[in-house]
Amino acid sequence: MQFALTVPAVSDRIAQDPKGTGTPVKSRLEPAVDPHFHPDSYGYRPGKSALDAVGQARQRCWRYDWIVDLDIKGFFDNIDQDLLMRAVKKHAQDKWVVLYIERWLKAPAQDEDGQLVPREKGTPQGGVVSPLLANLFLHYAFDRWMARNFPHLPFERFADDAIVHCRTEAQAQEVRAAIAARMKECRLELHPAKTKIVYCKDDDRRGTYPNEKFDFLGYTFRPRRSKNRKGKFFINFSPAVSDTAGKAIRAEIRSWNLHLRSDKRIEDLSRMFNPIVRGWLHYYGRYYRSALYPMMRQLDRSLARWAYRKYKKLRGHLRRATHWIARISRRDPGLFPHWQMGVRRGSTAGAV
Repeated sequence: MQFALTVPAVSDRIAQDPKGTGTPVKSRLEPAVDPHFHPDSYGYRPGKSALDAVGQARQRCWRYDWIVDLDIKGFFDNIDQDLLMRAVKKHAQDKWVVLYIERWLKAPAQDEDGQLVPREKGTPQGGVVSPLLANLFLHYAFDRWMARNFPHLPFERFADDAIVHCRTEAQAQEVRAAIAARMKECRLELHPAKTKIVYCKDDDRRGTYPNEKFDFLGYTFRPRRSKNRKGKFFINFSPAVSDTAGKAIRAEIRSWNLHLRSDKRIEDLSRMFNPIVRGWLHYYGRYYRSALYPMMRQLDRSLARWAYRKYKKLRGHLRRATHWIARISRRDPGLFPHWQMGVRRGSTAGAV
């Protein structure tokens, strides 16, 4: 992998910061494609995405009975800067790029009282370059180490979020212990409570184990009731939107306060919030989309409360407002993305 630094140019990769806290800078630091990058590494890679990692994990959970769910304790805050700079120097073409990165890493942080605090380790979370540097660090600390020591075991890694697939519980225990030792060599630590071994239970794997589900990139993998092509139901180990992501979606919908937007038309609400709803459906609706239905029904209930307050003929009749939203969803399903999902259309919950 090589670094390319362009000046001046405001980075068009700010969207890579999942918390949206990155500040635009007049430089862009991006990785060139490296054919030697491990294929099981998905984070911040050209042509790869988090959904690709989820899909690959889904298929491998069908073939492997066990996974090791890894969690590195305080990863971004605890990256060893000396080890990180060794990796940077291995790939950076220009000395001034190395100097630029090193100064950025070691720049003191300002606390809430305005005091400057020296930064001796870690890379700032939310920083534009932090995801790239973290990915480079784990390329050596994890990816290449796994290729040398466990070449027969596949894994999926997106930044510091990773799972390893194993054939047996004994193998999973061995892998977990070995990775813990490797992280210690790299001056990191696996979180003792959040790192766990999980049994991928389904119709063909009917044993029991304390952990039979795990979260990965906003999805929860667990045994779920599914239907095959012949219409027969069976238990499948599959991903669906996680409880944490579902709660965040519900909180976001509540924060819109639709019932207080009586000055808006329904077309205005559509333009205001469709990009967000479309993003949820695109990401969390890729696998086991029906798990999103309760959140989308909440959105329809919020729209019904908006109509209840906006129109005099609906005031005092929440049920009538609910039916009104359902009729709108049937008449104009393109108005909101979730109305095009085609489930329970015509019910009192609208199109979902």
